Amino acid sequence: MFFALLFTAIFALLLTTLAEIITVPLIGALVRFRANYSPKGLQLDAESGVQPHAGPVVNSYFAMIKRVRNLEGWQGLYKGFMPNFISTLVVTAFMWAYIGASMPRGSSRYSAPLASPLQLLVYSLFLTFIGLPVTILINRAITTPYLLPWMDPRYALRRLFTPTELRKPWVLYTTPGLLGAKVLHLGYVILVLRTLRTWLLPSVDTISSGTIKGSGTHPDFTALRIGTYIFIAGLSTVVLCPLEVIATRLSLQRNHPTSATFETVPQDEGAEPELQYAGSEDVIGLRNELDPYLGFTDAAKRMVDEEGWKALYRGWWVTLLAGVLGAFS
Repeated sequence: MFFALLFTAIFALLLTTLAEIITVPLIGALVRFRANYSPKGLQLDAESGVQPHAGPVVNSYFAMIKRVRNLEGWQGLYKGFMPNFISTLVVTAFMWAYIGASMPRGSSRYSAPLASPLQLLVYSLFLTFIGLPVTILINRAITTPYLLPWMDPRYALRRLFTPTELRKPWVLYTTPGLLGAKVLHLGYVILVLRTLRTWLLPSVDTISSGTIKGSGTHPDFTALRIGTYIFIAGLSTVVLCPLEVIATRLSLQRNHPTSATFETVPQDEGAEPELQYAGSEDVIGLRNELDPYLGFTDAAKRMVDEEGWKALYRGWWVTLLAGVLGAFS
């Protein structure tokens, strides 16, 4: 029994590592593509005097991959590897320990484990609780222009979070609009897509286990039912993609003190290494911190006004593909 569990744990670790090696560069390019602030025209804010910092014009996901590779090399493509890897292990361990789910077939955000309603509720709350700060950490690690050490998390955290966020980490949950975007996304996936998946298609686990009665086919597992789910999942891209883009933008907005009080974070003894840029120039441009989005609705409105409605659908085909693959997970 012990050796069986050990073998399973080692196999899961190797599988997770392989999956992260493949997916981290792809996820990183998607995050940068959606985070890049590229307004149609620059105009000085008459009230605040804030000059927006526009990023480069990158018209496609694959163009972003090429830009990252050219400016930062392979090390740029693997920014955010460690937080991605650790968070995947934590979520997988939780699913095994609490829900008893089988080996995940990937890190899809468009499927949920088959479980009782109570277990699913706990699973959703768990994902919401750890998902928000993890999203912030991963997205900031990916979009930072600096090289951060993989094995010095304390140094990396000081570069990615403000003193306020380090001293009071719960303020991450008050990042304007971010919690709402995450809850809406998770709620739609679980309440809509998972419900439809349960109604229209049998469990893939049931099919693979050979428990289906008859001659190896299932009367409900038909082309019509699969096509119906895929069609609805495709339409769901209209809702899910803007939620993901807006959440990406909001996760990069750093929380600062609400008052003029100056805050510091205790420093470790010894001099810290100097910040080193990952490339010769910034891969993307981020919105000026002095002119942040004020919330979910404000972010959506200003993105449309400043960058056009297409900015809300950057990488839409990735969302579509992930939703379709949810039919077989």
